[in-house]
Amino acid sequence: MHIWKRSRQYAAAMASPYPAGDREKLTTKLPASLRHALKVRAAQLTVDLQDAVTEGIIAWRAQSEVLPAVDTSGAESFGTWLPEGLYDDFKADCVDRGVSYIQGLAQAVQLWLTQHPDNGTEEDETRRLISGNQKGGVGKTAVAAGVGEAFAEAFEDRAGKKVLLIDFDPQGHLSDQLGIPMFDIGQQSLVTHMLTPERATTPLHELVQVVPGERFGGRLHLLPASMDAFLLDGGLAVYRGPRVAALEVALRDLEQHYDVIVIDCPPSLGLAMDCALYYARTRESEKDGNSGILIPVEAEDSSAKAYGMLQQQITQLSQDWKMTLHQFGLVINKYDSRKGLVATTSKEKWESLGTPPVLTVIKDLRFQREAVRFKTPLLAYDPECEQSHNMREIVRKIG
Repeated sequence: MHIWKRSRQYAAAMASPYPAGDREKLTTKLPASLRHALKVRAAQLTVDLQDAVTEGIIAWRAQSEVLPAVDTSGAESFGTWLPEGLYDDFKADCVDRGVSYIQGLAQAVQLWLTQHPDNGTEEDETRRLISGNQKGGVGKTAVAAGVGEAFAEAFEDRAGKKVLLIDFDPQGHLSDQLGIPMFDIGQQSLVTHMLTPERATTPLHELVQVVPGERFGGRLHLLPASMDAFLLDGGLAVYRGPRVAALEVALRDLEQHYDVIVIDCPPSLGLAMDCALYYARTRESEKDGNSGILIPVEAEDSSAKAYGMLQQQITQLSQDWKMTLHQFGLVINKYDSRKGLVATTSKEKWESLGTPPVLTVIKDLRFQREAVRFKTPLLAYDPECEQSHNMREIVRKIG
């Protein structure tokens, strides 16, 4: 098939979201400067990174003139997803033109940048959100998943974001709820990259899984939990570097691929939670309220005690590391006024705090439980249910 015909087919296909099966992973290398420029320009134009690369490769294949060589020295691992078949065509063209795959991709990205000039807006740094509380069973996983799904879906006049969910809980509830297997003991995982990066032979982006469902257009991804994540606290205790930064160091290269990263934290006040809190801090160049913590709670007394313990941990960590952690607010989960005085008065106490504010009150409804039973994202299972709208309300309030 002639190149321009194939290119028109790819371009037409890009007008609608791809189901997971219609894309294939591109894994190669790209100079850090080009990768950074690509991320910034794509964010400015609200274009998914994978679509920008696709457009660049299509434009590169259509060029009849020899393009100038791009300096690829120091190129680092780069991965994204392309429409099925395009990667093979691209590699064949690289062979025909006598250039390496790295050089071909660098030329394609440079061409896309040239064809899409800077519009003068500032770069938006990847948002880093964690869902955390010391108490288990308060809905951390449901909130992490729902907020990630709400960011990823294209809803009304809002474009969907590229979202990475990270299952940081050794119990693996998030992975299980989305029907994606955890990594077995001994397999490469986030734990490997945190504790023994010298043994991490598989880049993290190759461990990420696309969450199926046309509603998210391939924009919602998951880094599954690992069955040996229960070793994290022990491993971090003897970590040779600044252990509080172990998660940030491991995730550094993944950030360039996503608009939003949402982490489901363990129900613990241990060292792993320290890493998550530090990761969500406001960085020096970051605007306030871009990253931070969501705190799911229940309208009952033990939840209030756990909240107090979490606040003590945040205060201590902030003092030790001279950091600021933005608290987006509380999510009162599984609320049922029929439970009586304890439920209603606890809800009133949460609302009276003022800071952090209550972002939404999620009733104890069946929709989330049914979605979990069918291992389906809530916003795909029933996008118009009350709990789905609760998740969108959180996203609207945190900006």
